[in-house]
Amino acid sequence: MKFLDQAKIWLRSGDGGNGVVAFRREKFIPDGGPDGGDGGKGGDVVAEAVPGLNTLIDFRYAQHFRAAKGGNGAGQNRTGANAPAIVLRVPPGTEILAEDGETLLADLDAPGKRALLARGGDGGFGNTHYKSSTNRAPRRADPGHPGEERWVWLRLKLIADVGLVGLPNAGKSTLLAAASAARPRIADYPFTTLNPGLGMVRLSAAEEFVLADIPGLIAGASEGAGLGHRFLFHVERCAVLLHVIDGAAGDVVRAWRTVRAELAAHRASLAAKPELIVLNKADAMAPREASARRAALARACGHPVFVVSAAGGQGVPELLRAAHRAVQIARADRRP
Repeated sequence: MKFLDQAKIWLRSGDGGNGVVAFRREKFIPDGGPDGGDGGKGGDVVAEAVPGLNTLIDFRYAQHFRAAKGGNGAGQNRTGANAPAIVLRVPPGTEILAEDGETLLADLDAPGKRALLARGGDGGFGNTHYKSSTNRAPRRADPGHPGEERWVWLRLKLIADVGLVGLPNAGKSTLLAAASAARPRIADYPFTTLNPGLGMVRLSAAEEFVLADIPGLIAGASEGAGLGHRFLFHVERCAVLLHVIDGAAGDVVRAWRTVRAELAAHRASLAAKPELIVLNKADAMAPREASARRAALARACGHPVFVVSAAGGQGVPELLRAAHRAVQIARADRRP
């Protein structure tokens, strides 16, 4: 299934049904009086987060949604039928924004969560509504109220505990494959990863977390360079970031600073997230090189540095344990 994380759609809730003018006319009942019913309510447009979905691809082919009009009233004080709501099924983690792309209307961050996007119009009153002691035979009925019309943006943010960030070819996809059952595309050229990927990391029957991989960042990503800037919002929900650095590439401190600068330029809260530093490709470095680069990176970032080989599995179990502990601490700190 093709991955799509943004879509713009048009919504129109249903108009209310019209009220009617009617009078009771039965044998042996003279001057029966008004009995025109009210119109029914127009259909709402509702979004619901549905488990099992992980892409907005359905909204590439269907971008216009119009709810039905409410039923018209009828004689004998019969009210028109209310129109059914249209329910848009979206993946958990979907944000709904106004047409400007910035105003947040709803955040469906849990399965089963719903949001009313466009309310159906109320039905118009029939002439029975206007009957009074001074107006015994009203001939007034109202049309239904119009529904609401709007454009909205759907933006999917993957729900993950740990997010992988780093330059292209740092080994993020290889680490995702080593840590979980996910099978991302892996190759030896930049931007092999074109779409975010998710994997479930299971340390034991009671210890697990979700790991997200996004395309690599390059210098200037926050200004539109490369691919990673488009997907940075996928790690905004993550509790912890795993910053993967290619140890065999040479200047590891510069690589760390480049990605940190792009995270801060995208959003300050993203750069403030807890971060684990991972020096990858230990199998491609001599022991002395690995030790020197680890020490230089630790001095620059002020945190311990994990030296791993995602391809060979060296150091990966210890890294995953540390990531799980960091997730637990971060989640505990956010509880009220």
